[in-house]
Amino acid sequence: MTGEPARVRQMWHLLEPLHAVLYYAPAAFDEAAALGYDVKERWSSYFAWRAAPLGAVGAEEAVRTFHSFAPAMVDAYVPNIWATAAPDAVLAARLRAVDRVYRALFGDRVEGPEFAEAAALARSAAEAAPGGRAPRGMGPANSALPWPDSPHLALWHAATVLREHRGDGHIAALAEAGLDPVESLVSFAAVGAAAPEVFASRRWSPEEWDAARQRLQERGLLAADGTATDAGRELRAKVELRTDEEAAAPWRALGEPGRERLVELLGEPWLEVIGSGLLPAENTLGIGKV
Repeated sequence: MTGEPARVRQMWHLLEPLHAVLYYAPAAFDEAAALGYDVKERWSSYFAWRAAPLGAVGAEEAVRTFHSFAPAMVDAYVPNIWATAAPDAVLAARLRAVDRVYRALFGDRVEGPEFAEAAALARSAAEAAPGGRAPRGMGPANSALPWPDSPHLALWHAATVLREHRGDGHIAALAEAGLDPVESLVSFAAVGAAAPEVFASRRWSPEEWDAARQRLQERGLLAADGTATDAGRELRAKVELRTDEEAAAPWRALGEPGRERLVELLGEPWLEVIGSGLLPAENTLGIGKV
C-alpha cells in the first residue's frame, strides 16, 4: 500500500497501542477495582472505560456502537456497569488510570517538551475529525469530552478520538460491504488477520460463527477450509481502503510536515509500549498483518 491510505494507516498503527494500554495495564485495573468493578476478568472495566463517553447507554446502543461483540456478551455487562459507577466517575477514573500507566511507562518525560509537542499535533488532528456517518458513534462521543490539561493525557485523548473516529468509519465500510458483525470477524480471520481463536473473545457462539462462515461461502467469499477466496480478499482489501479513506480527514488537516513530525515524536513511546508486554501479541484488530 502506498500514498495517503498508507500514511493514514501508519498513524493508526502508531496511535492504537498508546490508546489500548488502558484495557490491559495493572494500574487501570486498580482504578477499576476502586470504582467497584470485578477485575478478575477484563470485560467489566473494558465496557465501562469505552462506553462512558456515550453516557449511561443501554445494551442496544452499546451493541450497535461496539459492533463486533455478540449481543449476548454486551447484555451481560451493559447497562449493569452503570449500577457500579456513573459515567462521569468512570471518565475521571480512566484519566487517573492513563496518568498512572503513562508515568510508569515514560517516567518524567511526560512533563517534557516532546510530549507537549506530540500532544499539540495529535490534538490538531483530532479536532479536525468530522462527525462522519455515525453522529452517535464513539468518535463524536469522545470528541465532545473536555480536553485534559496535562500533555500526556491530551495525547492519550487525541489517540482515543482518532482511533474511535476510524472505528466508526470502519463499521460504515463493513456495512457497505454487506458484512454483519460476526461475518466481519469471520472474514477478517479468513485473511489471516488473527487466528479464529483470538476472535472468541467477542463470544459469538460456535453455531453463530459457523452460520456466518456458511453465508460467506454462499457469497463466494470463503473457501471450504475457512480461508478467504480471491473475492473474499478483494472485499476485505476494499473495506480496509474505505476505512483509511474515512479516517483521512484529520491527517489532511494536520498536513504532511505535522504528520511526519508526529511520527518522529511517537516512535520511541510506541516502541516502549510494544516492548512493555502489556498488550497481546495477537489482537482482533489485525495490526501488523493487514
